[in-house]
Amino acid sequence: MVGPLRVTAINNMASTVFMPMFSRFSKAHPLVELHIAVSNTDASLFQREADVAIRLTNAPPETLIGKRIVTVASTIYGSRDYLKKHRQLTDELSWIGVECCEFHKNWTKQCCGEQNHAVISDDTLLTLAAIREGLGVSILPCFMGDTDPLLERYRAPDPAFNLGLWVLLHPDLKRTARVLAFRDHMVQAIDEKKTLFEGACPNAFSLR
Repeated sequence: MVGPLRVTAINNMASTVFMPMFSRFSKAHPLVELHIAVSNTDASLFQREADVAIRLTNAPPETLIGKRIVTVASTIYGSRDYLKKHRQLTDELSWIGVECCEFHKNWTKQCCGEQNHAVISDDTLLTLAAIREGLGVSILPCFMGDTDPLLERYRAPDPAFNLGLWVLLHPDLKRTARVLAFRDHMVQAIDEKKTLFEGACPNAFSLR
């Protein structure tokens, strides 16, 4: 297989749990030029901004060919030191404001109401960094929170925060060899990490 392959994914996935998967595909298919674009907004497959999109959604476009691979669980995380102090003092949780996507904005508002935020982040990786610094709590996907040894769950994952992880492609590309090879590779690789995505291994510090 030869040629370019344009893939779009959310930054917090592409730069963490997906990168080893991308690496294995690239090494197995060195003549495929793997272009990775990260964004929290949907790249248009119909305008050919990407060949494959890996997205978190419970309602993918009906016009695209897709497969729901796993459910991605999320919950509230804080740093271990912050939560220990919070439990000792029984004071009100400080929430980090998030503007990375509508999902997290709505979930945060549901959890903390109209609380003022000392810190507001528009990227999940920034939110993770703020939590690590003890600036408060926030909702993170379990594949991020559970693999950070400085973080701790405040409570068990809430099914209301569940999202489907989909691999989507344009119907015109359903017979393109490199696109299908990449899709099959990612489906298998993600399925192998199913327990991590579903939040079934809360002490996953060493998982890759």
